[in-house]
Amino acid sequence: MTHRARPEEPDTPLASAADVPGRDVVPRRGDFLEFLGLALAAGTVVLVVVRPEVPEALVHALASGTAGLVR
Repeated sequence: MTHRARPEEPDTPLASAADVPGRDVVPRRGDFLEFLGLALAAGTVVLVVVRPEVPEALVHALASGTAGLVR
C-alpha cells in the first residue's frame, strides 16, 4: 500500500489512529481507489493470460478506428 508520511513534531507520540481509544479507523477513499486499480490491473493480466486473442482484437479495433479518422 501507499506509504503516508506523518509530520514530525517533537514530543508527539507516534501512535496510529487505531491506538486512540474511542476512535474508529475508516479506510480513506484513496485506499479504496488504490485497491480498485490493483484489482483492475490483476484482472487485465489474467485476461491476457487466459484469452491471448483479446489484446490482438483490441489492437485491431483501435487501428481500424484510427485509420477511419485519417481519411
